[in-house]
Amino acid sequence: MTLGTISGYELIKPLGSGGMGDVYFAVSPTADRVALKVIRKHLIDEPTVRERFAAEVDSLKLVYGSRVARLENADPYADPAWLAVEYVPGATLRQHVDAHGPLPVAEAAMVGAMLADGLDKVHQVRLLHRDLKPQNIILGPDGPKLIDFGLAVLVDRSDYLTAPGAMVGTPAYMAPEQVKGERELTAAVDVYGLAATLVFALTGHGLYPPTNSWNLLLRITEPGDLPDLSGVPAELTPLLGAMLAFDPGARPALGDVGKRLLAVATASSGRSAAQLRQDVAALTYADDTELLVPADLQDPRQDPEGTPAVEESTVPEPTLPPTQVDPEPPPVTPQADVSWLVDKIRRQYARRATL
Repeated sequence: MTLGTISGYELIKPLGSGGMGDVYFAVSPTADRVALKVIRKHLIDEPTVRERFAAEVDSLKLVYGSRVARLENADPYADPAWLAVEYVPGATLRQHVDAHGPLPVAEAAMVGAMLADGLDKVHQVRLLHRDLKPQNIILGPDGPKLIDFGLAVLVDRSDYLTAPGAMVGTPAYMAPEQVKGERELTAAVDVYGLAATLVFALTGHGLYPPTNSWNLLLRITEPGDLPDLSGVPAELTPLLGAMLAFDPGARPALGDVGKRLLAVATASSGRSAAQLRQDVAALTYADDTELLVPADLQDPRQDPEGTPAVEESTVPEPTLPPTQVDPEPPPVTPQADVSWLVDKIRRQYARRATL
């Protein structure tokens, strides 16, 4: 039993719901597993927004790398619009920290280095994530993967506030320039988001205390109101502080961020990058979360009338015995004439009987 079908994908189970839409575990006609997000209608009613979303989908087709959940399919012009990406088993970074507590410094730094590598590949195709946060990072069997690219463009400031201006992203992890609604964003917004995410991974708390949206956004846009880095290990405090600089131009580039995070990870643990990758997976991957294709899933390509396209007879065809071929007679071996020997032996026995 499924929840419905969208463009041939069978919706099996809800995975979550957010401001941008509902996410389902779905299966393609060829049994590929995907996470399919159905975009909320009110977010994409405006033709210009739909076109921007379509452009983002085109950009997503160029994204590559093992740290990104790859795009499988999408239809921004459908009703409802939808987007399907690779299904990645595992818990989100938020779920893991909530359930098990903050990550050790070496593993957190390694997670950050891997995410920096993934984001760098995303930026190479001139795409920004814009909504980097613990909920958008899946801790899979091979380490962390980024999800929910291209969807932040659908969220308007009115979804958080009634004031005019465009704002994309989740407030608690947004850079100051995003909060101010600046249009010309750069890769520095994702550097800020990565730092905010790593602060949570290391401490379990955000950059600012929980509060309402107005107060939070005002604090983020106040240059003198510095983010809370309490609990961040000393090895990472200088780097994360630089990544959270109020001025986007003062933040380090992703390439430098990745190198410095990897250096902290290896130095603090005395282990190689390959060993740390295994440590991260062993610590964070929850294999009991994996969803499989149901064994009783109906074939989505079955004829709607319930009859096969070609009628097949139910009467078995008679089975004919195999044709018997007369075997060739075995070759005749010529027999030697030994009658003379038999006669000789008989004569010898006859002579002995008369002696």
